[in-house]
Amino acid sequence: MQAPSFELIPLHEGASASTAELCLELRGDWVVSELKEASENLEELVANQDRDRITQVSMRYLQGIDTAGAFLIDRLLREFSTEPVLVDTTERVRSLLDQARTIATREEHPPARPKTDHGIVALLERTGRQTVHLWEETLATLAFVGETLVSVAKVMIRPWRMRWTALVSVMEESGLDAVPIVAFLSFFVGMVVAFIGASTLAEFGATIFVVELVGIAVLREFGVVLAAIILVGRTNSAFTAQIGAMKMRQEIDAMTTLGLDPVDVIVAPRVIAMVLMTPVLAFIGVLAGLLGGVVVGWLALDINPTVFFNRMQAFVPIQHFWVGMSKAPVFGFIIALIGCRQGLEVGGSVQSLGSHTTKSVVQAIFAIIVVDAMFALMYLELDI
Repeated sequence: MQAPSFELIPLHEGASASTAELCLELRGDWVVSELKEASENLEELVANQDRDRITQVSMRYLQGIDTAGAFLIDRLLREFSTEPVLVDTTERVRSLLDQARTIATREEHPPARPKTDHGIVALLERTGRQTVHLWEETLATLAFVGETLVSVAKVMIRPWRMRWTALVSVMEESGLDAVPIVAFLSFFVGMVVAFIGASTLAEFGATIFVVELVGIAVLREFGVVLAAIILVGRTNSAFTAQIGAMKMRQEIDAMTTLGLDPVDVIVAPRVIAMVLMTPVLAFIGVLAGLLGGVVVGWLALDINPTVFFNRMQAFVPIQHFWVGMSKAPVFGFIIALIGCRQGLEVGGSVQSLGSHTTKSVVQAIFAIIVVDAMFALMYLELDI
């Protein structure tokens, strides 16, 4: 490889040395590994007061060029008030120079930011775009749900295809490691429910009904919903970030190249782990919430724990517990599904990763609240 160099040659013999037109003749390999010295020499040339005498740039003896060399040459050409003519160049060299000019011009003159129209037509247009986007997002989510269900069904039919190490690891990270925070927050929510109930029921002299209030609220709603929301903030976002990082490092593409289905390898273990562990965490949340109610009843309302549990057993039907626990696997499926899907949608930038992680958490919380409302309506119609 020959180091890049250049030479100024008079175009017309016999002309005055101070006024003669010059040709800049480029030589050698103008590649990134050899450009440091050439760049410094070109800067000196551009600083010369006689640089406008250069009317041609010859590439007859140019042996090699890459994108970095094209950028350097293009930067030189744009320094002249009248750009020199390129001679003895090839189609490849001209194409590289055109690309360098296009990118440099785009960076120097970014496109103007479009003005936002606040008229009625613009409002209708934005509404239509958002409606179409919502419809497309719904179809894509349903397609991913079907693909995930097929993958999980295949694993259930042929258990030897399950990646047990990944399953156990996800169960530990998303389930066992979340026990302390679920229990801690559920305990205080149970205390809050008991305090609110006590202050309201005390006006009617019915403080003892705090037992039924805490029992039904925690068993039926707060235990499972609070556990699900904690998992959204803790596990759903982690799924999106992990899979998004794999997507950015092109590990997903490598799996596909090796003939592995990312849904089977990545999504299925996480979905199964969440479906199994969410009921466990919901059960722990229920116990902690009831314990919070017992503590408030004992310390603030003078309700003995034995009286609390006896009254709860007598007046709070067990069906409320099963209503709450029936929601847990569905919430776990939703959390894992949305987290994995948004992770697979991540592009190649850190901004995309942050955007999809935020979208994942928002969608999961929204879905859990909506599904919980649908469960409430269904059980209301069934009189359960």
